[in-house]
Amino acid sequence: MKEITDLVSKAEKFLKTAEAALELGDYDSCASRCYYAMFFLAEAALLTKGLRASSHKGVISLFGEHFVKPGIFGREYGKMLNEAYDRRLRGDYATGFDIEEEEARRMLEEAREFVKEVRKYLEETGALGTQGENENG
Repeated sequence: MKEITDLVSKAEKFLKTAEAALELGDYDSCASRCYYAMFFLAEAALLTKGLRASSHKGVISLFGEHFVKPGIFGREYGKMLNEAYDRRLRGDYATGFDIEEEEARRMLEEAREFVKEVRKYLEETGALGTQGENENG
């Protein structure tokens, strides 16, 4: 499905942007890009079950209900997505509560793991097909 492939490509691009932001010392932007990379993969996973949500919290809730609760992904993946959402809000909108370097580094590691595991699920279920295999840039 092209939409799933597009979401995976966008997530991978956002991970690269997060890495660049981290190197520049822009930890708030790093957190935001990490969250969106995870969010796009959660959306892609939902599409495999014919599900869509109209809000970020809706995507997070549906991901938990349809992928974490039944054990497709461990509870830590639901927690990662929820915490990334909270950090993204803080990084994008809060003043005086900047994301610290160590927090941004940890978030990037978690985002990489989340994207890798959800992408693996998409490949194993055939949702990515062969189109998404070599689309790294």
